[in-house]
Parts: sequence; C-alpha cells; structure tokens
Amino acid sequence: MPSNTRDELKLVADTDELIKACEELKKGEFIAVDTEFHRESTFWPKLCLIQAATLEFDCLIDPLSPNIDLTPFLELMADTSRVKVFHAARQDMEIFTKLIGTPPAPIFDSQIAAMACGLGDSVSYENLVSQLLKAKIDKSSQFTDWVRRPLTEKQLNYARGDVTHLRHAYVILKAKLEKLDRMKWIEEETSILVDPNTYDTNPKNAWKRMKIRKPRKDYLALIAAVSEWRETVAQDMDKPRSRVLKDDAVQEIAQQKPADENAMERLRAVPKGFVKSRHGQALMETIQAALQNPDAYAPEIPRRPTSTQPPGAVGDLLKVLLKHVSEEAEVAPRLIANAADIERIACDDEPDVPAMRGWRREVFGDLAMKLKDGKIAIAISKTGVKVFDV
Repeated sequence: MPSNTRDELKLVADTDELIKACEELKKGEFIAVDTEFHRESTFWPKLCLIQAATLEFDCLIDPLSPNIDLTPFLELMADTSRVKVFHAARQDMEIFTKLIGTPPAPIFDSQIAAMACGLGDSVSYENLVSQLLKAKIDKSSQFTDWVRRPLTEKQLNYARGDVTHLRHAYVILKAKLEKLDRMKWIEEETSILVDPNTYDTNPKNAWKRMKIRKPRKDYLALIAAVSEWRETVAQDMDKPRSRVLKDDAVQEIAQQKPADENAMERLRAVPKGFVKSRHGQALMETIQAALQNPDAYAPEIPRRPTSTQPPGAVGDLLKVLLKHVSEEAEVAPRLIANAADIERIACDDEPDVPAMRGWRREVFGDLAMKLKDGKIAIAISKTGVKVFDV
C-alpha cells in the first residue's frame, strides 16, 4: 500500500491490509475519523464503514468484510497519545466505546470547536467545510444503504470526503482556538464525550432517559421497572426501544398503574393485544411487582430547588446579556448557556448550572449575577449594546 492514497481510492477489506494502513496512520499526530452505520431497525448500531485520515494518508475500512479483524485499528483508537478528530462525535463515540470497552481519548469535536470559534450553533459538517475550506460536499450518498455490498464508487468518494476535509478543518480550528486561548474550553466540552457513563446501557439506569413528571413513589417505581424491562428486551432482541414499547406507553403505564390485563388493554398508548403477546405476561409481572413493593423499585431523584419566580423581564435581560457577550467573544450563545441555565440564574442567587462554572462563568456567569444584583446595566449605544458598571 502506498504511503499516500490521496489520488487512489482503496477499501481496506482484510487484516493484512489493515495492519499496513494502521502503520501509516500511526505516523500522524492526529487521526480524523468518521463512520457509516445502520441503526433504523436495531438497538445496537451496525458499523458499516470506517473512514480514517492523517494529513498525509487516508483509508476506508470495511468492518463487514469476513476477512478483517478490526483489532489493529481499535488499538489505535484506544491509544491515548494521539488525538482522534470527529465532527458531532456522540454516535461515533458510542460505536467505538462498545467495540473497545472504553471511550477513545483524547478527542477533538469540530462541531464544538466551531461553536467556540463563532462559526454557528451546532454547525453541520457541510456548512463547516463550506465556511472554512470553501469546498462543497455532495450529500446525495448520505442516506444510501451502507450495509449492501459492494459499495459504489460514489458512496466511497462521499465517505472519504468526511475525513479528508475534516483533517484540514481540524488544523484551521485548532490554530484559531490556540490563538484565542480556548483549547481548554474544548477539553471541558468534550469531557462528557470521553466519560464512560455517557454510554451506559445498564438496563437498571434506563429510567434516566425518561422525563420524570411526578415525584410520587408508585409512579417512579413503575417508570424504573418498565424502563428496565423494555431496555432488557430491546437489547436481547437487538431492536429499537420504540419497537418494544414507546415512551408514551411507559409514561401511561406509570401514571395509570394497570393492575391486571383488562386495565392494560384499556390504555391508549399500549398497542392492542400487546398484553397477549410473547412479552406481555413478563411486562404484567414487572408492573405487579413494582406496584406491590414500590420502595424496592423507585429511584431516588434530586428535589428541584424551589424559588420565587422573578419577573419575566429578568430572564429577557439575561438573554440580551448572553447575546451581547457571545457576540463579543465570537461564541455560539448555546455553548455558553441554554434556556434552562437562564431560567435558573433568573430564579436563584446561587444557581448550580453549567453557565456558572469554568470558562462559562468567566465569559457570562459573573456578569449575569452582577446584572441581577444591579451592579451592571445594559444600554443601547450607537455601536450596539453596551454594558457598564452602576
């Protein structure tokens, strides 16, 4: 295999070729990585293609080939001495965490980096490439069937572009962040992506995915018990959670507390006849066990802090301040604070929210509290909004 495949499109489909490709990838200071996968009808993502690139080398890896063992590449991904570059890394990280057993680290997410450079809120890869590299991506192959073999040359060229552009975008974004002294911001933002708890699939923790609507113990017991049951079945069958039971049905069961099959049949969100299906009896047993002993099933949830609701204008002023500081710092506002942060800051004197920690506090949080305390004010000037001491 040549040391530079920029002009040659090659699909790595056996272990010997993969070992050679990984030797080339090891020569780079970083690896740009992307994947194509299928998940519409499965619980676990089915990995269909891996794209990897350094500044001098790129390759496409076929994980569905019967002649390939991915171990050499997975060892490279697990190597903590080399940065792995993704765009919108969450789903790719989930795939590699399952394959490796731990999240790859360290990582650089170009979508987060773009927000920290003021290039937009959750900017798409296509827009990022357009803004930074003045290049255009043909997205017509994005939603093609990546499971079917052989892959077409059009598919492979599209997939290759997901990392050959990304490697150059990384160099530009990294230089911008270093100039602005914001690389630590990216480390803070990606800390959740390299935390194993982010990819927890333990069925006992499945209730955490649900919106908690009531603090009552019997409701919480059913939310936890039914969520765990659904997660276990979905994983065992390798089916999406919604194919087993939709969230609305889990919520309705928790609120209505059906004690028998007749009560279950009357629920609107539960499919008709479900209680007679192969999994219906097991679900009924789960519900009855939770109803008989809610203390054993109900999770402990933190109490929401109570506070006096401030006038709506307080939140509006905080939003103006956020927009002002985000423009001044050239950062996407949502990276600094979201709507929930603004609400808590407006309500509480000591809000425990991300906007009041780390770099966000330096950029916005301290100013927000000063605005609430009347120590600073916002005014309109000829050049725009102005913040000044009172």
